[in-house]
Amino acid sequence: MSSQVILTISENIATITLNRPEKRNSITPEMMAELDLICSTLETNSDIRFVVVTGAGEKAFSTGADLKSFASHDRDSARKNWIPSGHRVYRRLAQLPQITIALINGDALGGGLELVLACDLKIAVDTARIGLPEVGIGTLPGWGGTGRLVDAIGVSRTKYLVLSGQIIEAEIAHKWGLLHQICSAADLDSGLSTLLSQLGKVAPVAQQIGKQLMSAFESKTNAEVLEAIGGALTVTTEDLAEGIKSFSEKRPPKFQGK
Repeated sequence: MSSQVILTISENIATITLNRPEKRNSITPEMMAELDLICSTLETNSDIRFVVVTGAGEKAFSTGADLKSFASHDRDSARKNWIPSGHRVYRRLAQLPQITIALINGDALGGGLELVLACDLKIAVDTARIGLPEVGIGTLPGWGGTGRLVDAIGVSRTKYLVLSGQIIEAEIAHKWGLLHQICSAADLDSGLSTLLSQLGKVAPVAQQIGKQLMSAFESKTNAEVLEAIGGALTVTTEDLAEGIKSFSEKRPPKFQGK
């Protein structure tokens, strides 16, 4: 069986590829564990200066948590394992000493967008869709998305995306400041190469310290605690069960507020 997350290293650039294209790179507990191990590898590798995070295939960067895996967790398991593991791994990614770049090759939704938000810089294909649609199946973003999204686009726009579950086009996300650059699919790799060239011309130590200084002002501890509570509370609701069932049956959900 091929790995669900692939790490490749070329000179001073590491590339992390989510490798479930047939499932739109939705994230399983096994993938989260692999990401955790990769972070351990990168944290201590001073030869690597840049980390690129992307998805396999052309349709999706990642559409977030694998719903079958998520639905299998009861409230205690979600509170103690599933949600905290995402917080821990995404926090480790955000705190890597290297400059991290999300290369968004397709849709980035839910936990996929939260993974994007844990990266320093974001380049997306212009056909990508962006959003946190969890409320549409009866739950909430659970892996640091609410706090980091506020930092990226402000409270008002974050409330709109989280509370409505609406998905926006890459062009809008770029105008809002969520994405640093959008490119056609044909130009995505060259856009990455140009950015890496720009970043590679500046002093590495100053660059790394600059990242650490800015990260110091972005503590998300309280936000993560509240997300964990909120996520755990929604796990056992009838609305979430209906949301997941309706998603698998490709029909509108019938929420009862229970």
